[in-house]
Amino acid sequence: MNALFSLSVVTAVLCGIWSVFAGWIGLIGWAGFAGCTTYFACGEHGADGVKKAMMTNLVGVMCGYLTIIIGKIWPVLGEWGIACAMITFLMCMVSKYKVLNYCPGIFVGCFSSFAAAGDWTGLVIALLLGAVLGMACDLGGDYLFKRFQK
Repeated sequence: MNALFSLSVVTAVLCGIWSVFAGWIGLIGWAGFAGCTTYFACGEHGADGVKKAMMTNLVGVMCGYLTIIIGKIWPVLGEWGIACAMITFLMCMVSKYKVLNYCPGIFVGCFSSFAAAGDWTGLVIALLLGAVLGMACDLGGDYLFKRFQK
C-alpha cells in the first residue's frame, strides 16, 4: 500500500461521512469541501495547516461580505466593480502576513461568501470544519500508510 492509496482511502471515507453528516445537520456541504481543499492546498500539515486554512478562509469571508456591504451602501461602487477591485487589492496585500500568506485561501473564503447567499454563519462553520476534515484525512492517510506499509 503506497502513501497516495492510503490517503485516497481515508479521504474517500471521511469525505463520504462529511457529505452525509453535513446534510443531516444542515451545514453547507460544499463549503466544507472548500475548507478541506484549502487545507490540502496551503502546503502545511497538521495544526499549522488547519490554522492557515481557517485564517485565510475567514479573512476571505470577511472580505466577501465587505464587498457585498459596500455594494449595497454605494451601488455605483458595486456596479462598476470598484468595491471588488478595492477588496481584491486588500486581499492580496494581507497575504504578506505569515498566517495569511496563502492568498488563494483568502479567495476561496471570499467567493464562498458570494455563493453562500447570505448564510455567513453556516458558511463559517462549514469552512472551519472542512479544514479539520482536511487534517483528519491527511493524518489518517499517514497513519494508514505507516500501519500497512511493506
